[in-house]
Amino acid sequence: YGFNAMPVILRYTGFRFFFFSNEGEPLEPAHIHVRKGECVAKFWINPAVTLDEAYGFHSSELREIGDVVLENRDLIERCWHERFGD
Repeated sequence: YGFNAMPVILRYTGFRFFFFSNEGEPLEPAHIHVRKGECVAKFWINPAVTLDEAYGFHSSELREIGDVVLENRDLIERCWHERFGD
């Protein structure tokens, strides 16, 4: 995952929600990366909020993160489109 991240879109109880500057070529569909300490995860936004991959998080944390992504889906999508024009 590295440190080539865009500014953080959202912070929640120590979790940082962000995009990478380069999200693939061709551009992947809208998604959000989450980091807390050494733990990382990636959630797809559409057509539903779903976990793509995760390392180090407990299942209860992933459920909590998924809920936060769902609650902030509009913000995440808006930021994605502003950044990537997709």
